[in-house]
Amino acid sequence: MLEKKIKILFRHHSMEMGGVEKVLLGLLNNLDTDKFEITVCLTLNQGKLRDEIPGHVRKVYLTDGKEDFSRNSLLQKLQLIARRIKLRRLSNNSSIADRIINDSFDIEIGMDYRDYDVILNSTHKNSKKIGWFHSEINVPKFQPLVPGILKSFPQFDHMVYCSHKIKDMMHQYYPKLDYPAESVIINPIPIEEIKRKSEEELQNFPEGPVFVSIGRLHSRKGYHKLIEAHKRLIDEGFHHSIIVIGEGEEMKPLSDQAARNNVEKTFILIGNQMNPYPYIKKADYFVLPSESEAWPLVIAEALILQKPIVATNVGDVGLMIKDRETGYLISYDVDDMYKGMKSFLTDPDLVLHIRENLKNIESQFDNKKIFDSVEEIIETLHKK
Repeated sequence: MLEKKIKILFRHHSMEMGGVEKVLLGLLNNLDTDKFEITVCLTLNQGKLRDEIPGHVRKVYLTDGKEDFSRNSLLQKLQLIARRIKLRRLSNNSSIADRIINDSFDIEIGMDYRDYDVILNSTHKNSKKIGWFHSEINVPKFQPLVPGILKSFPQFDHMVYCSHKIKDMMHQYYPKLDYPAESVIINPIPIEEIKRKSEEELQNFPEGPVFVSIGRLHSRKGYHKLIEAHKRLIDEGFHHSIIVIGEGEEMKPLSDQAARNNVEKTFILIGNQMNPYPYIKKADYFVLPSESEAWPLVIAEALILQKPIVATNVGDVGLMIKDRETGYLISYDVDDMYKGMKSFLTDPDLVLHIRENLKNIESQFDNKKIFDSVEEIIETLHKK
């Protein structure tokens, strides 16, 4: 007789282009369909990755995404107001969401801290609850959210951290917190998909040395500092361009800063790209200037495509990259960003050494082990 499948509900805010969303898609595509029956519930049916959810997964959503709003600006404003009202009702009454989802589950999983409340307040009181945590708890702008996160942690049956650094920081800053069972599971990397997608042709790519970076345009991603380092190199005659892939609230401030520094033609903000991999493949180097990260998926993607990387030594970046061997580690500092990029532009022997070491780099990523670990957590919880 066939064993009954374990019913899993993943809750997530939306499917904007980001690391958490890619991790979610990796899980949806690789968890054993003979063992698990999977549903995904999005709070907003929004984001470039919303149509990437595989066909065998049941997808439901609570509110429309901006992609489905009217193009008429007045109607769009009315739709946004109506959505805010609905979201407020949903946050005050979890049973509304449960009626929309219209199913019961053995396991409920919140993919990041924004999903914790909806998981913990669901009406499925007998389901086991798993949280995923991707954030450095000490980041200054994160502090208003910390009390809510600390309140949530003990209510989960299991907490998954995406990096050792993230887990260690939690215990360092909050050693007396009543932690649930815990695991560190690094983000899965779709190696063959990355390679295949990187072959797509690009038009209008800049001439000369090109650095590429991918990230949400948020102040902690450090792009304002990267512009300063870039400007110094340009002023000293080191011709190069930087392409930044991503969107966010810093788009206009960064565009204005680039224009003020007369580098808008070489510091190029191109927004989100459904397929960023050809940009990484065609660029000469990758740069990550972040103030904080966990286990950044973009670093793994750049390593897979064998790009020399200049990156701030934050989160688990120092475990992913060996300094001056498979990349160049720097501090979150304009001078260090300047020195790191200058080294790549002026030291061909260093670049060649790093490129040689990257030829077998993908052997450090073991996806099967990652998915097996997730399945084991789910199955163990289900048996309790």
